[in-house]
Amino acid sequence: MRYLALILTVCYVANSYGQPSVKYLNQTPPSTTPEVFAPGLISQNNEYEFGSVFNADFTEFFYGVEGQNASEIRYSQRTPGGWTDPVVMLQHPRDGHNDPFLSPDEQRLYFISQRAKDGDGPPEDYDIWYVERQGKGWSEPINAGPNINTGGNEYYISFTAEGTMYFGSNREDSNFDIYASAMKDGEFQTAVRLPGAVNTKYYEADVFVDPQERYLIFCAQRPHGLGEGDLYISFKNTDGSWTESKNMGAPINSTGHELCPFVSADGKYLFYTSRQDIYWVDTKVIWDMQED
Repeated sequence: MRYLALILTVCYVANSYGQPSVKYLNQTPPSTTPEVFAPGLISQNNEYEFGSVFNADFTEFFYGVEGQNASEIRYSQRTPGGWTDPVVMLQHPRDGHNDPFLSPDEQRLYFISQRAKDGDGPPEDYDIWYVERQGKGWSEPINAGPNINTGGNEYYISFTAEGTMYFGSNREDSNFDIYASAMKDGEFQTAVRLPGAVNTKYYEADVFVDPQERYLIFCAQRPHGLGEGDLYISFKNTDGSWTESKNMGAPINSTGHELCPFVSADGKYLFYTSRQDIYWVDTKVIWDMQED
């Protein structure tokens, strides 16, 4: 039985790390060493990709790209014939659209943009917007409203399973902090700044919240970091408080800028942007941080 268990374990590891997976655009999953995601298809040498997200069924993939004039959101769909080539979904010749993220029911795609609220005026600060599914298409962009957006900038979006939105903002003259807004009766409530275990006087933004709210991963620019911006992690205690956030270290972080974290719905892989490409890595790196 011991030999059988060993054989099964070896086979599992080989299957996990050695074979392409149709769920992930036919890419071979990584181990605990980060790898560029879908090089040549999604991550390209001459572009800056960021803010990626799969839907729960792994039939849709959204991501942001720094375009020639403004950032844009691209989309690929899994069909019976395979994954489609990425196409531009949201684009404007002047106003950027980036940081896509699906709502828990996947009927809305949230993103950030500095488009004017009336749709015609000059660019404004970055707000959080969304489009709603309409048949096989999407609605016109809708502003997420005053309980989310302010006269400052709002960045990056993620959700708990119950619909609480986590995001970053430099409201109230902050250097960017992380906020949470609960969903109640179909409306976002007044956003609340997270405590000092997460937010400091330094920059904190680009937050991913585990759907069960077990942990947060976010970008921070703090003294003694490895690069321009590093990924940090904080776990939730049994009393509802957050552990003191800590740098995720190398090889996740580098001398460059790490941002835009996202964990796939199956909980297997952490995606994030580094060196202007999208990387992915086995989520064992997350739980190893909890054990430290």
